[in-house]
Amino acid sequence: MSQHFLLSARARTLSLRKIFSLSDDQAFEMFKQSRWGHHDAICPCCGSMAKHYFIKTRRQWRCRDCNHTFSVTSGTIFASHKLPLKVYLAAIAIYCNAVKGLSALQLARDLDVQYKTAFVLAHKIRESLMAQRDETELDGEVELDGAYVNGHVRPKNKKADRVDRRLAENQKADKRCVFVMRSRAEAGQGGKRTLTFVMKSEHQAGVLKLAGRFIRKGTTVFADEAPAYDPLHAYFPTKRVNHQVEYRSDDGVTTNMAESYFSRFRRMQYGQVHKFGIMYLNHYANEAAYREDNRRMSNGEMFFDILIKCAETRTSRDFGGYWQGNKRLMEHLVH
Repeated sequence: MSQHFLLSARARTLSLRKIFSLSDDQAFEMFKQSRWGHHDAICPCCGSMAKHYFIKTRRQWRCRDCNHTFSVTSGTIFASHKLPLKVYLAAIAIYCNAVKGLSALQLARDLDVQYKTAFVLAHKIRESLMAQRDETELDGEVELDGAYVNGHVRPKNKKADRVDRRLAENQKADKRCVFVMRSRAEAGQGGKRTLTFVMKSEHQAGVLKLAGRFIRKGTTVFADEAPAYDPLHAYFPTKRVNHQVEYRSDDGVTTNMAESYFSRFRRMQYGQVHKFGIMYLNHYANEAAYREDNRRMSNGEMFFDILIKCAETRTSRDFGGYWQGNKRLMEHLVH
């Protein structure tokens, strides 16, 4: 039996020891390179690429054209940061090493910061993954499936007081369905690319809407026998498996790649996050998709990939001033 990737030396190309041994200048250069590469700083206000005046004592630039003063994090997800840059690098490294997700409480203990700080920081990283995800059409063979979260209703102590939790009126108002579309890689390589969305339930209109937008015409679609997938037969070559009877049909039809995603998603739910807030459920679902798709990427490669994504993501609208009341008012649902 071959060695699991996480047990191999190829999985370990970065350590927290390396991050914390960086000087402030080295951390600054790492942020600078992740944002602009080997080029000079670019003004986030006017886009000027001129040789700007560098204020060495403040590690800031003053634009030669518009006179705007900016730093290496201005206009990014880490704009107006309060902590040293090295702490943000450490946060990303810790985030990468948590292959089944990371709770804000654990991040707060690891970095010795308040829970509020760790909560916003982790969500900013998730937001960058969401903003930079590849939403081009899936092709080849694509599996579809859905799973429900926040659906558990705690039964009453006495049996006489318990209700039928299968009835809609007795279910929780924040119950949601995480819908996944996952393309297959070559035989034996598992899933290739995963897109996730949040619905109130698996329904035909939402499935058709997403399939028409994100699945290339002619792609073979695999799904279970849920009624939500019935209309797909009119638009795609569709194969179904009845999960009440079998996991894999005799002719090889299966949705195991989608189930593999939900396996990691459930481990993140039960072992780390425990409860998903519906306002940012799409971020959690996409985080699990990112980890699943990059499961064979070393922690060093993932570190630089996430750092670049954070540098390319604009200042957060959902988490800038979060604890001062600037919070998302509507959840992102597919209707």
